[in-house]
Amino acid sequence: MKIINMPSFGADMATGEIAKWNVKEGDKVARGDIIATIETMKGLIDMEVFDEGTINKLLVKQGEEVQVGIPIAELNLIKDSHIITPIITNDALNNTDAEGEEIADAAETAEVPAVAIKTVSLPIDSPTLAAGLKISPAARAKAQQQNIDWQNLKPNSEKDGPILMADILKLAEHSQIQTDSDQVHKPKDGLASMRKAIAAVVSRSKQEVPHYYLQQDICLDQAHRWLSQHNQSAALTDRILINALLYCAIAKALASFTQFNGFYINGEYQARDVVHLGNVINLRKGGLVVAAIHNAHTLSPTQMMDKIKDQVIRAKEGGLRMSEMQDATITVSNMGERGVDSIQSIVFPPQVAIIGVGRVRASPWIVDEKVVSANIATLTLAADHRVSDGHTGARLLNKIDSFLQKPKALI
Repeated sequence: MKIINMPSFGADMATGEIAKWNVKEGDKVARGDIIATIETMKGLIDMEVFDEGTINKLLVKQGEEVQVGIPIAELNLIKDSHIITPIITNDALNNTDAEGEEIADAAETAEVPAVAIKTVSLPIDSPTLAAGLKISPAARAKAQQQNIDWQNLKPNSEKDGPILMADILKLAEHSQIQTDSDQVHKPKDGLASMRKAIAAVVSRSKQEVPHYYLQQDICLDQAHRWLSQHNQSAALTDRILINALLYCAIAKALASFTQFNGFYINGEYQARDVVHLGNVINLRKGGLVVAAIHNAHTLSPTQMMDKIKDQVIRAKEGGLRMSEMQDATITVSNMGERGVDSIQSIVFPPQVAIIGVGRVRASPWIVDEKVVSANIATLTLAADHRVSDGHTGARLLNKIDSFLQKPKALI
């Protein structure tokens, strides 16, 4: 038996709603099947399953909203080698008595198989990421409901340990915040919640991650010549934009620089041998989503262009897959389309690096001791100094540059 939990698609997601079940109890499923569509602040996201088996039970009704980490279904595996784990209900996490605290804390430490997560990265909002500070799931859920920043709290409980529900309730009462969970809730402001969650993550990142920054101007004349030749003979739908070449060069370079491609978890760096490039996409209603381009280092420019177009459409209309929201090993933030020359980005934990791309612009450039006009783009690197250093970062940027000077090498 395997327990399928409500997955987390980033720091700005505290809950998810089962917009649609695509399976019913007794249905057989195979790896990659879409079993549900989950509605979040980022839109509709398709949830796939990564095991073959039979749906034993659906634990959450269609249209019901539950917290991240709550079990939503049971899957009988074809080859069942897992121990059945306790089911922790959504109500249990909101229980404010001593028994509820024990149940909630057990949910936090139980080894529940996570069907949806293919990497070993921790959720961005995991309490273990806060240096020396822990909070029980029940207290964390109540703090999120009341918009209480528990990161700055100290436990008020009699015993040293994590922040408990009693601590949150005392603060809420002191601040004259309504804590009745049965009250009529006001309509949600999804964008405001997303901005608050993003603010919490980037603030924690700047506090905990020792950043260093590099930038390099890269001449794209060779890349533009290759693109022009390719697009002249290609159908309109098969034409490539400069972004596809940039992403290909970045991904292929990263395959040789694993210090920037992986996760820093519990004081240890875990490198990845595949590059899942996190593509930052701006949403129509505001906010952003980071979708992973899987195995980006193996894609040709044409394949990369197809991936980028497909993800942008699905991100804005709904339909991104769950694995795309969880697997990114490094992020690329492309601000060139907004007219920005360069961007000094912030690492998105537990990742250890982020690459920024500025606009392509005409600029003076020296070639053979002569000043000419050239197409220039500024690439920036923000990285975690615990894993890499500026010397290695400079080599990475130079490797990206070398690929763009010989675009045929990207095919």
